Order: sequence, then C-alpha cells, then structure tokens
Amino acid sequence: MKHTLALLATFLLAALATHAAPAQPNVLFILADDLGWADTALYGHTKFHRTPNLQRLAQRGMLFTRGYSASPLCSPTRSAILTGLSPARTGITTPNCHLPQVVLEATPGTAAPPDKKSIQPKPPTRLKTEYRTLAESLKDAGYATGHFGKWHLGPEPYSALQQGFDVDVPHHSGPGPAGSYVAPWKFKDFDHDPAVPDQHIEDRMAKEAVAFMEKHRDKPFFLNYWMFSVHAPFDAKKSLIEKYRALANPADAQRCPTYAAMVESMDDAVGTLLDTLDRLKLADRTIIVFTSDNGGNMYSAVDGEVPTSNRPLRGGKATVFEGGIRVPCVVRWPGITPAGSRSDAIVQASDYYPTLLDGLGLRPAPGQRFDGMSILPALRGQPLAREATFTYFPHEPGVPDWLPPAVVAHSGDWKLIRIFHGGEQGAHRHLLFNLRDDLGERNNLVAKEPARVKHLDGLIEKFLADTKAVVPIANPKFDPAKYQPELEGKSEQKAKGAKKAAAKAPAPAPAPADAKADADPLQGWKARSCTATVKAGVVTVTGQGTTPFLGVGAGVSGPATVKFRARSAAGGPGKIEWLPSATANADAKSTPFTLAPGDWQEVSVNIPATGPLGIVRLYLPAQKQPVDVDWVELKPDGKAKRWEF
Repeated sequence: MKHTLALLATFLLAALATHAAPAQPNVLFILADDLGWADTALYGHTKFHRTPNLQRLAQRGMLFTRGYSASPLCSPTRSAILTGLSPARTGITTPNCHLPQVVLEATPGTAAPPDKKSIQPKPPTRLKTEYRTLAESLKDAGYATGHFGKWHLGPEPYSALQQGFDVDVPHHSGPGPAGSYVAPWKFKDFDHDPAVPDQHIEDRMAKEAVAFMEKHRDKPFFLNYWMFSVHAPFDAKKSLIEKYRALANPADAQRCPTYAAMVESMDDAVGTLLDTLDRLKLADRTIIVFTSDNGGNMYSAVDGEVPTSNRPLRGGKATVFEGGIRVPCVVRWPGITPAGSRSDAIVQASDYYPTLLDGLGLRPAPGQRFDGMSILPALRGQPLAREATFTYFPHEPGVPDWLPPAVVAHSGDWKLIRIFHGGEQGAHRHLLFNLRDDLGERNNLVAKEPARVKHLDGLIEKFLADTKAVVPIANPKFDPAKYQPELEGKSEQKAKGAKKAAAKAPAPAPAPADAKADADPLQGWKARSCTATVKAGVVTVTGQGTTPFLGVGAGVSGPATVKFRARSAAGGPGKIEWLPSATANADAKSTPFTLAPGDWQEVSVNIPATGPLGIVRLYLPAQKQPVDVDWVELKPDGKAKRWEF
C-alpha cells in the first residue's frame, strides 16, 4: 500500500510540474547606433550593404516599415527606451551625457544670435536615477540584467549599474568606442583578447553577451546589447574594407567601403547572438527587439565619401525629416509575432517598455506612467489604435537638411513639423507632408490643408503641455536684417561660405566687418606647438608638440564660460587655461575637459576666475590625428565674444 501511495504521489508531482507556469521569456534588446532605415537589406533600398542575419531575424519575426526613434540623435532615444518617456518629458534632447558638468533638469535658454528666431532650451547631461527603468522593472520581476556596449546616459553615479543592470561591459560613458573599432582600444579597464590583437569591438561585445546568456540560461535574462556600430570613428576590419572596395559602384549613392564593412561586422554580431540562442535552445522563449537610435549619418566624411545615403528618405541624423528619425525595426516574440510578417503601424522608441510589461504580464510601479504605448496589438497583426506620435527636437545642428528647433507629429499618412517661432511676429511655422504620396517630403501642403494643420498642431500643443516640455522661446533680440532664410537646410559650412560671400560683395565704404577676419583667418588666436589652418569655416589643429594650444587675448574679467564646437577622431583630455596677462605664466590656472572621439560636439567649460582674464588658452588633445574647431565662445558676465572662423 505504501508503495502504491508513493507511486501515486510521484505521478501527481510530475503532473503538476508538467502543468506549472512556464518561465518568463528572455528579452534581448539590440540597438544599433546611427544605422539608417536604408542601410540594411530589410527594405530593399541597398544593393551594397550585406545584412543576412538581420534578414534571418526578420524571417522569424515581424518587420516594421515605420519604426521611429525618439529623436534624430542618440542619447534622447536611449533614455526613451529605458524609461518609456519622451525626451520632451525627461529633457534629454541632445547627446551631451558625456560632458563633465552634471545637469539634471532642462531649463529655458537665455540668449541666441540675432539671426535666430528662437532660443533653444538647455538640456540635462544625465538620465536621473529617479526614473524607473526597464531594467529595474525586469530585475524586480526576477530577471538577470546585463548591459553591453554603448551607454551615453551619464557616468557614475548615473551609469548602467545605477539604472537597474547587474553587469555593464565595458562600463564606458562616452559617445562612441574608445579610440577605434579594431583593437587596440582605449577603454578604461577593458582590453581586447590577447590572442586576437586586431579584435573588432563588436566581436568582443558579442562574446561577452554570449557568456552572459550561457551563465543565465536557466533563468530569465534581459540582455541589453547596445552596439557601438555604426557610429564614428569610421574604421573596420581591413579585409572587409577591401572586400567592399572591390564591390563599390561609383554610381550608387551607397558606395563607402569602410561603412559597408562596419555594417557587416554589426550584422555578424547579430548572427552570433542568434546562433547562441539556437545552440542553447532558448530561441523559442526569447523576445528580440532590433532597432536603431536615429537615422543614418550622411554628413561625416570617410574614404572621401559620405558614409551612407538614406534615400528615398530626406535628411539624416540630426534632422527631423524622415531620414533622421525613421529607423530599421524588427521584433520577434515567439507565440505573438507571425514569422516573416510585416507591419506598417507607427511604432516609436518609447513604446518598447510598456509593450514588454504588457506582454509579460507585469504591472507598472504605482504612479508610473509612459508616453509610449503597448504595441502588442500590432505585434499580433492587428490594427494599432493611436492618434499620433511626437518627436521633440528643440535644436538645430548645422547639417544638411537641418531645421530650426522643431517638434513633429505623425498621424497616419500625415506628418506635421512645427518650427518654433519660425513664422512672422514670433508665430510658429509649419511644414505638412503626406508620406504615402511624398516619402521624400518635398511637397509642403500647409496651404492646402489648413484644417489638418490646426488639428495636428493642437495635438502637438497638448503633448507639450502634458510632458511639461521646456520649449524654445522667441528671441527678443532677433534682427530681421540678419536673418537669411535661404540658408535653412544648407550645411553649416556652406552657410558660412554664403555669409562670407555676402559680406565680400561690393558695397559702399566702410569695408565689411569680415575683412579683418579674412586678413587674419584665426581672428586673433595664436597657434602654439601646433599648426592651425582655416578652411570652409573650420580650424584644423595639428599637434607638433606635447601640449598644442590656441591662445587669444581675452580682455575681460571672470567668472566666465568658454564654449566651443570640435571634433576629433581619437579624442582625449584637454584644458582651458587662463592667466591675468601675457607675462603672468606663474599665475596660470586651468579647468580640464575631455573631447570624446567621433562626431562634432559642443564642450562647455566654466572659468571660476574673479579677476582679469588677460589670456585664454584652449589646449587640445595631443594626438597625431588633427582636431577640428568650428567656433569658440567666451562669455563673461557681460556680452559674449564669439569667433566664427
């Protein structure tokens, strides 16, 4: 009898185990950096780039044709993914989270040049830890959490380790890979595998991610793999560069061998992750999201070419036209997304957090809210009921197709762009496009659709009020005589060239103010331990010693702020030095800064001086690679001095 009861108990326990609730699925979130909508083979707009692993992922899941980032720049989108909140609400609207200054709240701007109609707000430099992140929600639900790759939302105490992740590799807070993609790198406390001297950073990151999956294969994990690829600096495996050099077609808008090689290494990393899930038999219980933080970079230079083309879309990274914010998007959710399916639903970066909570049966924390929404119906192939999505970008980087500070509403086939105070007498100006008929955004329908403009602009106003956005304000010092609307959408260098050409045009005496600048291209700055050449409005500084710097007679008193815009392929430390006079070197004092490698960036350094600033020196990273400087501004308590080279 005891034996029979024991057998019965064993049978019942086995039956209960068989019908126990299945483990929660794993979550793998793959975010590419600067990968454009047309950069992959997913949408049929490139014959040059090779992305077989992304195509394999799309065959297993759902491809979204209208996936959008939260911003045309990276950090705002990253914050939206982690919080489910719009950059309008968090205030993080620029990729400045590597700067040394800690700023946690957006504030209204205070000044703008007289040729600008609006004043941009001042954004935070860190993602506040008060926001409950996706990692924190999943960690509280029993998930192991790991972040691998780029972060760019702030160093400690705002790093991934303080935002819900158990692991953060390589624990790097900069805007791009440290130094290069191919080893040796310059990460702090993170080196390449000794056996692979020319290791690619994505190969190493994928290896680290594989180890994380293997370690946590028996419990749910959230693997946040945010690639460094394909952001600047532009370099790749030499063998791949040569492969694509042989394949490049001069008539193709996408013909950059280095960039194509970078895309392939990115895709290889995706393949490594997919292969690992298959090998560990985790593929059928792992949710995978793949997308990009903003549109393709089509204004940098590499191999004598722009890196890529976003055609048929208009614009690119740093613009609110489709090329800057429409991004590749694939979601695989076993049991939810039909294999090989396609959706035209509009989805945005802030949607992923509420969607994952909804699909996993997890509740938001008490009082927690989202600006995004659950797109679970769309993942099931059903209609998605939403009136509009919004993209807030109150800045104007000087790239082709730029616009003044703006906010965008997408609603069905329609897209409205509000340009803050861009009209007459401080009124807003609008651009309206029907993307079904005009994907390239060339036909502004504002005059033909006034009722639609009014309706969508009303939705924008409600969105800005709801998010408590710190918005651009009208510039009280705007001077119509200095406003040149024809320069809107032109590259910054072309705009400078046009301004200089206009200044040089025949005119009655006195001579134009730019004449002195033409005679002295550095406009009073002196180059020491370096050469400095000016071309198309940019100073290129090449170090010839260990401490290259540019110096200028300031003629003001502190305290003050020095701001400048620069770019450096290698990056590195620098400093702003000041001294009361040219003969007072013993009294020199300085404040350090770090110039991150890669794209153009604005650096702001405070000078806590209380007396005269006779000389100000800008010490740049002592690298073999040159450093480009676009402009420098010195702002004491009085009127700012600005050098536009």
